[in-house]
Order: sequence, then structure tokens, then C-alpha cells
Amino acid sequence: AAAMSSAEMGKFNISPDEDSSSYSSNSNDFSYPYPTKPAAMKSHYADIDPENQNFLLDSNLGKKKYETQYHPGTTSFGMSVFNLSNAIVGSGILGLSYAMANTGIALFVILLLFVSIFSLYSVHLLLKTANEGGSLLYEQLGMKAFGMAGKLAASGSITMQNIGAMSSYLFIVKYELPLVIKTFMNIEETTGEWYLNGDYLVLLVSVILILPLSLLKNLGYLGYTSGFSLLCMVFFLIVVIWKMFQIPCPMGSDIMNMTLINVTLAPLVDENITSDMCKPKYFIFNSQTVYAVPILTFSFVCHPAILPIYEELKSRSRKRMMSVSYVSFFAMFLMYLLAALFGYLTFYGNVEPELLHTYSAYLGADVLLLIVRLAVLMAVTLTVPVVIFPIRSSITQLLWAGKEFRWWRHCSITVALLAFTNMLVIFVPTIRDIFGFIGASAAAMLIFILPSAFYIKLVKKEPMKSVQKIGAAFFFLSGILVMTGCMTLIILDWTQNVASDGH
Repeated sequence: AAAMSSAEMGKFNISPDEDSSSYSSNSNDFSYPYPTKPAAMKSHYADIDPENQNFLLDSNLGKKKYETQYHPGTTSFGMSVFNLSNAIVGSGILGLSYAMANTGIALFVILLLFVSIFSLYSVHLLLKTANEGGSLLYEQLGMKAFGMAGKLAASGSITMQNIGAMSSYLFIVKYELPLVIKTFMNIEETTGEWYLNGDYLVLLVSVILILPLSLLKNLGYLGYTSGFSLLCMVFFLIVVIWKMFQIPCPMGSDIMNMTLINVTLAPLVDENITSDMCKPKYFIFNSQTVYAVPILTFSFVCHPAILPIYEELKSRSRKRMMSVSYVSFFAMFLMYLLAALFGYLTFYGNVEPELLHTYSAYLGADVLLLIVRLAVLMAVTLTVPVVIFPIRSSITQLLWAGKEFRWWRHCSITVALLAFTNMLVIFVPTIRDIFGFIGASAAAMLIFILPSAFYIKLVKKEPMKSVQKIGAAFFFLSGILVMTGCMTLIILDWTQNVASDGH
């Protein structure tokens, strides 16, 4: 009966306007033969079979055979958009105003547009490759394309990206929690109590909250937390917009000092400074501009989540999944643009690499900001376990493939990961370095390099001279350019800073 009912469901799932075959493609320049009627009858679901045929053989032999093979997705379109938006939005949003302050408005919009279009193109390549390569696991595709090296590259990049995300979340705890505690306890100056030291607080939060949640065996309840974190980010955006209208522009402490020193010249000095400080700039190039591209790529990585979301999508087809991606990317593009723009228009050149931190310098104890801080802190703390899951599973896959689940192994990997991330957070000077470094390396790999490499290798039915393959090859090269260019410039920036700071 179970078999029958899911087969019936499959019949209803395919709505008439949907392509019922994954062979059909939304590109017009080449057409695939539709599967013939008997072929479609033979396979329970015409639209799921072709891409999952060999999925079985590699991943889990004989385990729940039926379920894996004809696993009809149950997640609706709207829910999938929500999940994908969650996968995209993250701590990167806090770094965007800083990026804008160092590129100027026009250049920032151009970069944001390019990065989002490139990310979408790579989602397209990824979905096509998954259909052809017959696997819905990122690492598995790597394995099929380039053997062990491919698998290592995929899981290494995912691990790096996620460790970057985790450390950026913990960075937020390090920056924000002391301020929240100060506000609650009405402490004006920092007198050096241990509970106002960000480093200790990060360790505490990691041990008390994050570790127990990360040790859970499955992710059931964590779906809610990701929804919660998306809501927090929307709330954060609203407050950023609201505050822009409240905070008057010339408000740097430097102006106050200037006016105090030059009371006599005050009127003259003041006007010049304010008019210059409060004009938005459209194109800016400085030593920090190089961080803009990595911060943006870091903010758009959702690629490890694409395939799982695709697998769960109801009446699944590539076209439908692309529509999900378009909606999600567009929504996130708008959200990012607004957050960056209003954050920048509030502080202009004084934006710090982490936007929320900038507010406290100007507003002190502000109730609304306190709520935003708490919301973002909760969202971030609850997201860390979600991010640990894929890292842990890919480490387990690499080192102990096919072994039985063991609690000691599960726990020790988790503890090691958290310990390493905490070390990073305590010893790396600013969140900008994390955004920059991970954005230039792992994010570039996941967005540009891996999807195009897998595509070129696995999609056999298109010749190397076809438009698609040439496009993918260009994409691959541009990824390598982005990666090497950004890395070189960032490392140069670090060395110069070290030289100038005399560390």
C-alpha cells in the first residue's frame, strides 16, 4: 500500500504545466528527446528517475532502497524559497555596509549585481551537473568528476566556508555580548571585569549553549532556528533603515573635538567637515576596497544547501528549482542592498567591519538596538549548530566512511571543531579578515570553480565547443582570477598593516 500511495502521489504531483521530465531543459538552443511513453510508464516517476538511478549505487547501498530511489519531495515552492533564503542570508549582511563604505554606492551595486548573477549561474551549472552525474550530494559529484581529489576539494571548501561562517557568528558574540551585558548592568566604563571580556564570553557561550545543541544527532528542530534567524535579519534591516532617519549625519567624535579646540573657527570648520562627511560617494578606491568582493561572495554562498533543497522540492524539476533560486536570490539581493545602503548612509566613512558595533559607539544604551542585538545574538548562537552539521558529516565521510555511528567520534569531532573556531575568533583581529579570507578562498571555490569544473567534466552530452561548456570554462577562469587576485591583495594588505602597526 505504501508503494502504491507514493506512486499515486507522484501522479498528482506532476502538474500539467510542469515539465515532467528532467531531460527537458529551459535553454532553447538545444532540445533533448522526451522519454517515450513506455519508458515513462516503467519508471514510477518520469521526473525523478533519471537523476536518481545511480544515486543509489554510490551513496547508501541497499539501505532503504525504495525510499532513496523514488523519494518524492514534499516541500512546497514557498517553503523552498524560505529555506534557500535562509541558506543565503547570514552574518555577511553585517559586513556589507563596510564594503559599501570602501567601494562607493555605484560600484557596490555593480559588484552586488555581478556576484548574485554569477551565483545564480553556478546554481544552474550545479543542478545540471546533478541531473547528469546522477547524484544529489556535493562531495559525491566531486568524487564522480575527479575521484578522491574532487571529493576532497568539495568537502574541504564546504568545511572552510562553514568554519568561516561559524567564526563570523562567534565574532558577533564576541563583539556584541559584552555591550548587551553592559547595557543590562548599567555599566558605563569598562573596568576590566572578566564578564565584559568578549573572549571569555565566546568560550562560555560555546560551552554552555552551542556544544549541547551541536551534539544532537539529527537536525529536526533546527529548521525552526533558521527561520528565526531569517526573521532576525529582517528585523535588523528594518531597524537599520529606521535609525538612518534618527541619527543626524555629522556625528563623529572627531568633529566634537575639532569644535572644542577651534571654538573661534567653529562655524567655518564645522560646515566644511560636515558637508564633506555627509555626502554619499559613488566610487571609492582605497586599501580596503579589496575586501568588498570577498565579503560579497561570502554573503552569497548557499551552494552546499542547493542540492538538499532540490531533493526535497515538491514535483521536482530543474526549471522549478531555478525559479526557487531566482525568487530567493532576488529577495536577498534587495535585502543586502537595503542593509548596506542604509547602514552606509547612516555613518558614511565611519562604518566598522561589523555594522551593529558601529551603532553602540554613537547611541550608547538604546532599547531598540538592544533588542536587535539580542535577536541577532540568538539567531547567531542557534545557527552555529546548523553549520557544524555539514562539516562534521563531511569529516566523518572522509575518515570513517561506512563505519557505524559512534558517540565518542561524534563528540570529539564536534569539540575539536568548536575549539578550533574559538581559537580563530580569539586570535584574529577583526571580522573583516575572516570575511575576506574565506570569501576569497572557499566561497570562490564553491561559487565559481567547483560547479564549473564538475559541469565541464560530468555533462557528457555537450561537446567542448558548445556555448554552455565555453561559458562554464570562462566562469572557471574568472573564479581563479577572483580567488588569486583577492588573496594576493588581502595578503598584501595584511603585511602592510603589520609593518605599519609595528606588530
